[in-house]
Amino acid sequence: MPCLLHSLPPISPSTTPKTRPKPPLPAHNSRTRTLHITCTRSQDDFHATLKALNSRNRTPRKSLGQHYMLNSSINEQLVSVADVKDGDVVLEIGPGTGSLTNILVDAGATVLAIEKDPHMAALVRERFASTDRLKVLQEDFTKCHINSHMLSLLESRDLLGQKSRFAKVVSNIPFNISTDVVRQLLPMGDIFSEVVLLLQDETAMRFVESSLRTSEYRPINIFINFYSDPEYKFKVPRENFFPQPNVDAAVVTFKLKQTADYPPVSTTKSFFSMVVNSAFNGKRKMLRRSLQHICTSLEIEEALGNAGLPATSRPEELTLDDFVRLHNLIVKA
Repeated sequence: MPCLLHSLPPISPSTTPKTRPKPPLPAHNSRTRTLHITCTRSQDDFHATLKALNSRNRTPRKSLGQHYMLNSSINEQLVSVADVKDGDVVLEIGPGTGSLTNILVDAGATVLAIEKDPHMAALVRERFASTDRLKVLQEDFTKCHINSHMLSLLESRDLLGQKSRFAKVVSNIPFNISTDVVRQLLPMGDIFSEVVLLLQDETAMRFVESSLRTSEYRPINIFINFYSDPEYKFKVPRENFFPQPNVDAAVVTFKLKQTADYPPVSTTKSFFSMVVNSAFNGKRKMLRRSLQHICTSLEIEEALGNAGLPATSRPEELTLDDFVRLHNLIVKA
């Protein structure tokens, strides 16, 4: 495959930081592979990032959650974890200066990049002007119609004989939209097979490993496990970003479920709105009280008993399967 990497020229050595961030070692359970690059390229490091921002007279904007990756090897690990291959279709949210985009394009992927910042969107379009395997949309991801964008892209590839059964998501997203992104993407198992995100480490741990009977156990945990199988892959120290955030990051994968593999509920809307969210509105309350607007306390106690749960159960004590059984019993009542 010809070299399609697009590197940005480095600025003068006077701006070189004293120490260069080292790539993190993957966690013991992470699966990584080596990317064999067939041409020489400059790294998307501090020099290239600063050069790119200066070319647009920009500084990172806190309101947009902009923290740029300085370590190309981490981007390579991100792409490796997603197992991106030649011909894959990939959604990237917040490409920034295009450092991750660079690796995705080189891996042979066709990339749809959604960038809210018009200056960064223009920069990425200009940087990759020579390839037809990148489309940049200047939109707010949390408000855009990603479903129609992706279907349009996949259908256009089908017409060219380049069929792609499912697309993937590979992104270093702004930390401040993590929950919104997860809520929007995980129910899209008909389009995406996998979502690989670089998140704030604390958020990553909470999404994947929150335990019952803890303050971190929330409706988002039920949501994530309903629609996907999440896995924490590896930690990324904060020193790898510019500007450096106050927290470390981590890579998480979400293997999306197909509709046929969802837990058996009458409708997902009733499951989340009627039971899960209502139950957690009074987190420390017993369910027989917090769900009283759905049916009487006696009916809830009966449903809990039939589900094999104590009448005094609280929401933070129930697993996904517990909530599914309870929901189905209440709906039938």
